Amino acid sequence: MNPAKIPDEILQNLLSLQADSLVLPAAYDEHDILRYANKSFRSAYHLEPDEQLSWGAIMRRNYEAGLGTVLTTDNFDDWLVSTQSRRGKVAFRAFETDLVDGRWLWMTETVQPNGWMLCIASDITQLRPDDRRLRQDRDLALRASQTDELTGVANRRFIMARLEALVSRHLTPDGVSGCVAVLDIDHFKAINDRYGHQSGDEVLLDFARHAHSFVRRLDCFGRIGGEEFMFILPDTTLGDGVQFLERVLDRIRSARPLRACPEFSYTCSAGITALRPGDTPHEAFARADRGLYQAKLEGRNRVSVT
Repeated sequence: MNPAKIPDEILQNLLSLQADSLVLPAAYDEHDILRYANKSFRSAYHLEPDEQLSWGAIMRRNYEAGLGTVLTTDNFDDWLVSTQSRRGKVAFRAFETDLVDGRWLWMTETVQPNGWMLCIASDITQLRPDDRRLRQDRDLALRASQTDELTGVANRRFIMARLEALVSRHLTPDGVSGCVAVLDIDHFKAINDRYGHQSGDEVLLDFARHAHSFVRRLDCFGRIGGEEFMFILPDTTLGDGVQFLERVLDRIRSARPLRACPEFSYTCSAGITALRPGDTPHEAFARADRGLYQAKLEGRNRVSVT
């Protein structure tokens, strides 16, 4: 049956059934704002009936109150960046999560091409403790394999897989289906030499936090090695991609990451390319990398298009 032709009575019955269900469904928009959740979901995450908060705000409020999901971290902001670097970046994801009230949930995330996400959680508390520990260990191992250890953003393996997924998508007739950008912190070796490697790590962390704050639902951002990072920007024109990077560069110029040296500032350079029909992941990455090299030759602290 065509969903557009489902009678109103049936739709109302369906809505009523799931509203009181013990299953926990929720829908987030492309900006990760909660747009719908049934009573069970709102109860689990301590939300008022009409609240429409961002996922990050929900998690932060619950963490500070000792409610909702169990988060074994001493630094919520680090945990948030690490989790958001993977959240919503693939079409489907399934994992387990435990709640402070003792329940254990099986959660699925399904992402639509427009960025909306459907989350459905089921209570699996009755699984044997040994089974739960095995599943949790598996999830932790998977998370570690996809995350850069220092910055907490996606690692090279994860972001290269997202690049491969993007170039494999059907390209529009004019060949525009997204952009790839490679960024590099300017004079990073000199920063390490002058201020020490610990300060260099602080700069890397600062850059990752600022750059990650610009990531949208379908975008992906990660560290590909050393002081080099990558943005994958699906459904983005080259012009919009350049504007996006200019905003990132502006933010970095104003950053002051070293407490021991408040006047310290730094910059970054970027190369960007639009995907072309028939591109391979290697070809798209190589063009963006050539753009980065060109930006360096032209004086750094700028965006170059290839």
